Amino acid sequence: MSEDTTEEISVPLVVTGSVLPASDPEDDFAVEIADQVTSFLIALKAVAAEGNPGTGISMLLLEISQLLLAGARLGAQVDFTPTTDYQPDIGPDPDLDELRLRLARLFGGVDTYSFVFDPYDPEVVESQLSDDLTQIAADLENGLRHFALGNTAEALWWWQFSYVSSWGNLGGALLNALLSIVAHDRLDVEYTGELDRVAAANEMLDEAQPT
Repeated sequence: MSEDTTEEISVPLVVTGSVLPASDPEDDFAVEIADQVTSFLIALKAVAAEGNPGTGISMLLLEISQLLLAGARLGAQVDFTPTTDYQPDIGPDPDLDELRLRLARLFGGVDTYSFVFDPYDPEVVESQLSDDLTQIAADLENGLRHFALGNTAEALWWWQFSYVSSWGNLGGALLNALLSIVAHDRLDVEYTGELDRVAAANEMLDEAQPT
C-alpha cells in the first residue's frame, strides 16, 4: 500500500498577518517581505505533503520566482543594522528533516543536480534540490520568527544577509534546475522534419495509385 502523501507535515512555520503594526517605511517593508516569506513556506510545505511532481514543480517555479523578487528588493536596500550585537534568542531551530525527506521523494531521480555557485570562480557544485529548498526554508523561517516577536530590524537584517550569502544564490540555481526539468519534459520529443513529412506523403500517394 502506498504512503498517504497528504499527511500533515510537522514543520513549525510562523504565519504572519497583523503581528506587527506598520508605523514607518521600514515596518511596511518588513510586513511585505514577511508576507512573501510566509507564502513561500506554506507553498513548500503543501507541495511536499501532496507529493505530486506534476503540480509541485510548477508551483515551486512560481513561488521561487516571487521569493527571488523579494530577495532582490532586500538586496537593493541599504544594509540593515540589527539593534544588538548578538542575535536574540528565538528558541531551538525547527526540525525540517521530514520536509527534506518528502521533497527528496517528490523529486526522485532528478533530485541531484549541478550548478555554478560563483560565476567568477566557475567551479561546478553538485547538490540536491531537496537539501537546498530545506536550507532556504530554514533561513527564511529564522527571520520570520524574529519578525513574529517584533524584532523588525533583526528580521530584515537576517533576511538581507542570508539572501546575499545563501538563499539568493540557491534560489537562482533551483529556479534554473526546475525550469530545466520542465523544458526537458516538454521539448524532448521526436520531431518529424520537412523531408520526413514529404517522404510520408509520397508514400501515401504511391499506395493510392491504381496498379
